[in-house]
Amino acid sequence: MFDKSAKMEVKTSLLDNMIGVGDMVLLEPLSEDSFLENLRKRFDHNEIYTYIGSVVISMNPYRSLPIYTPEKVEEYRNRNFYELSPHIYALADEAYRSLRDQDKDQCILITGESGAGKTEASKLVMSYVAAVCGKGQEVNKVKEQLLQSNPVLEAFGNAKTVRNDNSSRFGKYMDIEFDFKGDPLGGVISNYLLEKSRVVKQPRGERNFHVFYQLLSGASDDMLKKLKLNRDFSKYNYLSLDSAVVNGLDDAASFRTVKNAMQIVGFMEDEVQSVLELVAAVLKLGNIEFKPESRCNGADESRVKDKNDLKEMCELLGIEQTVLERAFSYRTVEAKSEKVSTTLNVAQAYYARDALAKNLYSRLFSWLVTRINESIKAQTKTRHKVMGVLDIYGFEIFEDNSFEQFIINYCNEKLQQIFIELTLREEQEEYVREGIEWTNIEYFNNAIICDLIENNQNGIMAMLDEECLRPGTVTDETFLDKLNTICAEHQHFESRLSKNSKFLNDHSLPHSCFRIQHYAGKVLYCVEGFVDKNNDLLYRDLSQAMFKANHSLMKQLFPDGNPAKVNLKRPPTAGFQFKASVGTLMKNLQTKNPNYIRCIKPNDKKAAHIFTESLVCHQVRYLGLMENVRVRRAGYAFRQVYGPCLERYKMLCKRTWPHWRGPAREGVEVLMADLQVPTEEFSYGRSKIFIRNPRTLFFLEERRRQCLQDLATLIQKIYRGWKCRTHFLLLKKSQIVVAAWYRRYTQQKKYQKIKSATTVVQSYTRGWQARKLLRELKHQKRCEEAATTIAAYWHGAQVRREYRKFFRANAGKKIYNFTIQRIMQKYFLGLRKTLPSMSPIDKSWPARPYRFLDAAHTELRTIFHLWRCKKYRSQFTEEKKAVYEEKLEASELFKDKKSLYPSSVSQPFKGDYLEISKNPKYHKLNSCVEEKVLLADVVNKINRANGKGASRILLLTKKNVLLADQKTGQVKASVALPDLASVSVSTQNDGFFALKLREGSASAVKGDFLLSSEHLIETITKLHHIGSTASDDGVRLNIDITDEFLVQFKQDKVCVKFIQGAPKNGNGASCKRKNNRLLEVSVPATA
Repeated sequence: MFDKSAKMEVKTSLLDNMIGVGDMVLLEPLSEDSFLENLRKRFDHNEIYTYIGSVVISMNPYRSLPIYTPEKVEEYRNRNFYELSPHIYALADEAYRSLRDQDKDQCILITGESGAGKTEASKLVMSYVAAVCGKGQEVNKVKEQLLQSNPVLEAFGNAKTVRNDNSSRFGKYMDIEFDFKGDPLGGVISNYLLEKSRVVKQPRGERNFHVFYQLLSGASDDMLKKLKLNRDFSKYNYLSLDSAVVNGLDDAASFRTVKNAMQIVGFMEDEVQSVLELVAAVLKLGNIEFKPESRCNGADESRVKDKNDLKEMCELLGIEQTVLERAFSYRTVEAKSEKVSTTLNVAQAYYARDALAKNLYSRLFSWLVTRINESIKAQTKTRHKVMGVLDIYGFEIFEDNSFEQFIINYCNEKLQQIFIELTLREEQEEYVREGIEWTNIEYFNNAIICDLIENNQNGIMAMLDEECLRPGTVTDETFLDKLNTICAEHQHFESRLSKNSKFLNDHSLPHSCFRIQHYAGKVLYCVEGFVDKNNDLLYRDLSQAMFKANHSLMKQLFPDGNPAKVNLKRPPTAGFQFKASVGTLMKNLQTKNPNYIRCIKPNDKKAAHIFTESLVCHQVRYLGLMENVRVRRAGYAFRQVYGPCLERYKMLCKRTWPHWRGPAREGVEVLMADLQVPTEEFSYGRSKIFIRNPRTLFFLEERRRQCLQDLATLIQKIYRGWKCRTHFLLLKKSQIVVAAWYRRYTQQKKYQKIKSATTVVQSYTRGWQARKLLRELKHQKRCEEAATTIAAYWHGAQVRREYRKFFRANAGKKIYNFTIQRIMQKYFLGLRKTLPSMSPIDKSWPARPYRFLDAAHTELRTIFHLWRCKKYRSQFTEEKKAVYEEKLEASELFKDKKSLYPSSVSQPFKGDYLEISKNPKYHKLNSCVEEKVLLADVVNKINRANGKGASRILLLTKKNVLLADQKTGQVKASVALPDLASVSVSTQNDGFFALKLREGSASAVKGDFLLSSEHLIETITKLHHIGSTASDDGVRLNIDITDEFLVQFKQDKVCVKFIQGAPKNGNGASCKRKNNRLLEVSVPATA
């Protein structure tokens, strides 16, 4: 019975809404042009993934697409491979579920040329597996370590090339280990053939490895100082300058990412520092230059030019400078018990320097891989399920192909060989599993090419190793001669110098090159550098010098430099090592179920929306994609489980539509018989139906599309009928509702109208009744009031008649007195409410209401003013009272007499303007005065000779007036107050005053004093007040206010005359001597 769960499982299919053909196996007709056109059509619609059976073709879009979201991960999770449109997640999910549920070890092989997106594809596979596997603190830690190993390896193993800004320059194979639940436990990484020649030289337009630029851009100034580095790229010979900065790459941010990733993976701080020191040492090593020096025997010898970089490198690695310098100048050759030391010329020294740089960096990279493996390896020793991810360089055909391209293409030949073998094996196993007869498939077997390269006796790699090991003169030309001798007759080997005469006139084949016809096409290899690169020699002197270093990593990186373990055998060649690594990899892959991702780059410009057909065609050829399609189509092109097949096509047969009640296989048999599909076009397996030709599948799809259109038309017809009936019933129901509401509305309006009319009639009736009642009540009230008035008048007449005789004699006087009392009472109460403010200067007073109150009104005003003045005075303190007394005295003296007085009224009398008791400047002067100082101010003493003033300090006490020098504080004159006869001032707006002394007094010897003060009013007032008090006879001090007065200067009397005029200096008054008897003071006119 076909259960319901199977029906619900398949909701969509690869064939639904298909742009082009989602699976190239179904492409009809199959040709290279139709293959490329299908890729172009899908690429133009952002469909970058296409299937070839279970193989995924991935086109690099060179931009971000919204197809890697968490929602997409959930969409492809636990879904059949062909259930949704092609995606890398579908392959990752299929591999993960096979590993978890069927206990099959998996491997995912990602191939393609540089820039095709292999590294990103491997990241997507790992991120998907990390997203769908289990959760937990320990599991999450393992997943994070596995994912964070990528940034570290990319920094040290990736570089910018002309084809790719983040090109992997090494092959990487990672085994991810899982437990029985499918949770990751750890992993193991293997690396293959790091392109270490890039360390010392990069092609034009390319960069060195990322880590060099990241270190110089992102490290702090302190770190660069410790590493003895400069941030300027141009300072280092090993760094290419024409492509040092790459658009879209932030080296500083990447450096922080790499350091964080190393911490997550498990690197200690000292290990990170040691790694960076080695990177810095490689940069310093590239700056070491040599100069020739001739010895006495005529031999050429090399010497280091500038030893500063050598010194800094030795400090970084902890090597004695002399040891390394000698290793660059001499080479020691050991043969049994003999040692021969030879000098190195400049070219050999540069070769030794570059060899050391390459070896140091490549060994550091291998140590990094080993260190990462120690951190991410599984901790348990139980059997693990394994998923391998291989991200390795694709087939390379450049203008100049050398040793690196040769071994890379050899690796791809081996991968193609295992790909064909595993694909055929997978097909054969499925046929056997389903009970379908297997037919042999003809295909190109590239084993002959692999044998040409790897044969242990006559293979190219074996002959290269033989040339490197044989004594005598060995050059690239001798190696090519050997190839021409042994491989001349091989059908996939071509050379102009071989015995095969058909290549003698082939001018596309230079004499120093040979050509191999790989499965992906012919590749021309230049033999220059083959022998040196295969030897990969590092002089023993250099390895021993490195071993002597005190650096923590150097003994691990250069164990061959240990003098105690000297091995006189030549180390294995680079080709031999790589061949062994590839052999190990092939054995590993053959034990796992393969899954393939073929990466293609659409253009060389690294730009989106550009599809270069020639470039894509070249990649399709060397990836063998057409061969892959032919292998998959050699038997049956399409196969599908019975349940989903019946669910998809059941509407094509009346017996299976809409529900089939029997087994799914019987339903498919009934369906195919009803459709009259020829029996040779399909076969029935145990769980699947196999369709031989894509035309048959497209026939089924076309019939299904037509049937779906008919079903859609039927559904539309039924739906439209239902919709019209529903609409009619709704209209009918609405009409009934509307009619009911309308009738209700009309009845409500009619009722409201009747109710309104009734209310109006009622209101008119009630109003008439109320007005009638009101008239009656008013008439009754007027009658009562009239009766009351008449009674009052009658009673009054009676009372007056009775009491007239008692009041007739004194009635007028009493009424008058009562009226006067009432008027006075009203007057006083009104006055109480309208009294003016308590300010003594407030002159307002309420107006009198009656004329006869004139005298009382004036007297009350005087009494009130005296009373509020008394209240105001009672608030004064003794100090304030003294101030006001002085102000009053000043008013009496100067008001309307001197023009300066009005401006002084608002100024308070301060007295001690110099604060003589507090100011330390006048401490000496203050100690000379025994009494309290009442006034201290600066005045000008007028000289009678020229009328100019000299600053003096005026001190006033209760008994004396003192004049002192302002600068020294020395007392110049002291006048007792009783000796003071009078004070003369002018009427003008000036500060001049004259102190006139009594004749015959002790103070009158030098004559009178003519002074000028800014506080004239206060000074004269205090003199007048204190002078009157200090007088023995009680006579007040006389104040003369006149514009002309005499001043006694010793024996002469001088007239001081005040006139109005323009001042000469500023705005103040000025004094000028006119003659021996006249001083003239010019005072500015007041406005």
